[in-house]
Amino acid sequence: MAYRSTIFGQMLKVFSRLEFQRAVEETQAERHARGFRSWDHFVALLFGQLAGQDSLRGVEAGLATQGRELYHLGVRPVNRSTLCYANNHRPSELFHRLFYAMLSKCQSLAPKHKFRFKNPLYSLDATLIKLCLSLFDWATFRKTKGAVKLHVKLSHAGYLPTFAVLTTGKVHEQRVAPKFPMEKGDVFVFDRGFYDFAWLADLHRRGITFITRMKRNTRYRVVERRKRKKENLILADQIIEFTGFYSHKNLPFRLRRIVARDPETKKRVVLLTNQLTWSPVTIAAVYRDRWQIEIFFKTIKQLLKIKSFLGTSQNALLSQLWVALCAYLLLSFFKFQSRFRWSLYTLSCIIPTNLFCHRNIWDWLNNPFKPTRGDPFSAPQLALNLG
Repeated sequence: MAYRSTIFGQMLKVFSRLEFQRAVEETQAERHARGFRSWDHFVALLFGQLAGQDSLRGVEAGLATQGRELYHLGVRPVNRSTLCYANNHRPSELFHRLFYAMLSKCQSLAPKHKFRFKNPLYSLDATLIKLCLSLFDWATFRKTKGAVKLHVKLSHAGYLPTFAVLTTGKVHEQRVAPKFPMEKGDVFVFDRGFYDFAWLADLHRRGITFITRMKRNTRYRVVERRKRKKENLILADQIIEFTGFYSHKNLPFRLRRIVARDPETKKRVVLLTNQLTWSPVTIAAVYRDRWQIEIFFKTIKQLLKIKSFLGTSQNALLSQLWVALCAYLLLSFFKFQSRFRWSLYTLSCIIPTNLFCHRNIWDWLNNPFKPTRGDPFSAPQLALNLG
């Protein structure tokens, strides 16, 4: 009988083995491998993410029960000690490069953002991942607490993470902001954690649009009051310049101050932007869409395994984080191409029970509730002949 690949096996085919092997050679990931190949390592970590396994024992036991399927995948079962050693010593840069290879495939399929302007739209933010300080002694946050901070640049075209930096919990967002890749014409939305006059001035000089919230203690004077339509959502639309000594010195440009009312909470939100031509309603709507990065952080914390780790070293934590982001992109890849209207939550919940099913993945994704051929429940019931 011909062997039909499993759902998990077909998902792995999305990753190019040629690109993977090239990354292995460039990062020297096979050095001191001790017989445990980089591909086997990646498959084990990806299985842990998709199957919801958050411990070395769970990954080991889950793979051990699928020995026949792993044979057809060309993968060997792994022991806990071997996986632990690989997490600590195999360079996380390998999975970092795999993340960007997967990102390029998703970006070509992702839908555009929902606004009329054609400029690329991004959100910047960071989230804390709490750790036990006695185990992760390198991740100091406070005297008795440990944490790492994940800084993300999220594209609103498909809501994909396009850049990520992991630091200890002490590092402020303003120190990481200059590391984010930005190009002329991009639009960036961020909260007051990135509020720095010198950095905002640098963005303005480079032709980058920013939209952020204005701090209450900022000193300014109104240069122009613009007429606005009679709307309840826009309370003020002004052109301002800063009057404080350091604020005016670091940011001597005229900016736009918009006071908007949140349609849900009815609270006033004071926005600051260097975009002087767009409608204030559009600018307020763009900032409101920044909430998608909060949803992204909530999604990866709930659906993926980034709150409990398979190792305590910085390299092990980075490896698991990059593979978790690869899993997020993999789910997004199938969501974009499926005809069925999947949500990432539903897709991530249903995949663990179907990882090793022998079914065409596109038939399953496009029509998940259709009975498979040979299913006894899909055959018509025979009538009983009691005569």
